[in-house]
Amino acid sequence: MSRMSKVPVRAFAAFTVVAVVAAACGSSSKSSNGGSSGATVKVGFFGALTGPNSPQLGINIANGVQLAIDQYNAKGKSPKVQYVPYDSQGDPSLAPAQANKVVSDGTVAVVGPAFSGESKAVDPIFEQAGVVSVTPSATNATLQTNGWKFWHRIVATDDFQGPAEVKWLTKKLGAKKVGVIDDKSDYGKGLADTVRQGLSSAGVQVVSDSIDPKGSDFSSTVNNMHSANVDGIMYGGYYADLTRLMQQLRSAGVNAPIVSDDGAADNKLLAPPEDKETNVYATCACLIATADPAASAFVTAYKAQFNNAEPGTYSTEGYDAANVILDAIGHGNSTAKAINTYIGAPSFSFKGLSKTITFDSKGEVPGGAVDIYQGKGGVLVLLGEVDKLVP
Repeated sequence: MSRMSKVPVRAFAAFTVVAVVAAACGSSSKSSNGGSSGATVKVGFFGALTGPNSPQLGINIANGVQLAIDQYNAKGKSPKVQYVPYDSQGDPSLAPAQANKVVSDGTVAVVGPAFSGESKAVDPIFEQAGVVSVTPSATNATLQTNGWKFWHRIVATDDFQGPAEVKWLTKKLGAKKVGVIDDKSDYGKGLADTVRQGLSSAGVQVVSDSIDPKGSDFSSTVNNMHSANVDGIMYGGYYADLTRLMQQLRSAGVNAPIVSDDGAADNKLLAPPEDKETNVYATCACLIATADPAASAFVTAYKAQFNNAEPGTYSTEGYDAANVILDAIGHGNSTAKAINTYIGAPSFSFKGLSKTITFDSKGEVPGGAVDIYQGKGGVLVLLGEVDKLVP
């Protein structure tokens, strides 16, 4: 899920929200405009707050959203913004119930959904109700084809990330036979299919397989990779299941370098503290703040608020997405319709920590630079943009 149109990160302590124009929100009924009652506007996070992927692709983002809202409210402006978390568990079958709660709560905008699968399940609900959504992390490239008007995304799609992984595997690692494994999810399989196509076009032999992320025994896939003697592996999915898969691959003597994605970009997976360096990489359409010294002010404030926890994958983008919504509210837009009109205007531009954010007619941020990280000495290390490292 790579950073676009990178801009120097400023110390966010200097970030100033434009003075809020107090706006009456009308009645307290939950209308299709997502209106909030009284002097409070509800803004939510929608994603996995519990479940196997919540530590890395849920709580990380939610904390960034909460930090942005708390900073906004600390300025004493009106209307106040109420932070409302919605736990979808990242499960497309559970997410619609939470989406309906967003609507009934009168929440005007959400940062999320965090995952691509749940996005497909709930964004039609948000669209019908007129709830603004700004996803910081759902990268499936087909999401923009649905014609949604209240949907926005601030990261590059898999159409950018997939080719970057192909380039790293073939030109940097020199792989000639690559095992491409996915978790059968909209996100993981969608990205893996893009990589399969790219590798085939480059003349690389592809050994395809899939796993059940809820399973624990991946011996069939491991044996497939071992017997094929692959010299590179791409995994499309999330870090919780890749952790188990990687352990089983290494135990079976499959030591080929692994390239995964933003769903797996986490210190817990890529950089065991006992290892000085791992042969595992992850691409991301994101700025992992702890890997960029220029984001030190954000890291300091995040750690101070969340019991010394460090920001992780998409924490920065969650913070930026929330501040896009808050910028609209700060300019006197307190209904979903008004917020949507404001951020969808051709003249809209917001200088975030990760990038300067503008939206095209489909709700996308133009462009798509993809970074790659490697696990070294217990932390993720930013190597740089793939296109600059491998021209």
